Amino acid sequence: MKQQKILFIGDSITASGKREDPEKIGVSYVRIIHDYLLTTYPEKVYNIVNKGISGNRITDLAARWQKDVIEHNPDYLSISIGINDVWRQLDRPEIEQITVEKFEQVYKELLTKVKEHTNAHIIIMEPTVIEEKLQAPGNQLLKEYVKVVNDMSKQFEATLVPTHQAFVKYLEGNKGYNLTTDGVHMNSAGNMLMATTWLKAVEEQLK
Repeated sequence: MKQQKILFIGDSITASGKREDPEKIGVSYVRIIHDYLLTTYPEKVYNIVNKGISGNRITDLAARWQKDVIEHNPDYLSISIGINDVWRQLDRPEIEQITVEKFEQVYKELLTKVKEHTNAHIIIMEPTVIEEKLQAPGNQLLKEYVKVVNDMSKQFEATLVPTHQAFVKYLEGNKGYNLTTDGVHMNSAGNMLMATTWLKAVEEQLK
């Protein structure tokens, strides 16, 4: 039976708990997707690979793209990046920053390499939120990066996972129940929202 390799790459939101997990999948939205696919489609074989690394920005992905993506030659590649590219502008303004123009340029280069060297179907996740207040400076800065992600999905005929939109919709409902532990890193509810949004966008293609 042919297995389908689904590779997830990103930052700590993707990596969450991966190091401590014997399966190296972790406890993020990736774990929920893994467990859902495993139990919903027992006749299929999904090989879930988690290549999230804490603190990564788009340039960090670029530095390890060959080894962690191209050489793995996945059937599906799911990318979640952009939060640190914005957050570093707020918490570490003294370091070299990833402007929205740089973000777009590097993202385009990475997706071009995927198209040239693999047959992977690309899945692009919108960056989620920075603070659970829609008017927070981080969320205002994030808007342009979310737009880049949307543009990239169209340009490269990728599946878009509207994770930012899902979080905005939740926050607009003002339920008073947080989805993150610190405004960025997900609790179990935040991971569930990411996973269900991903599955809604992607599941049909995996059947």
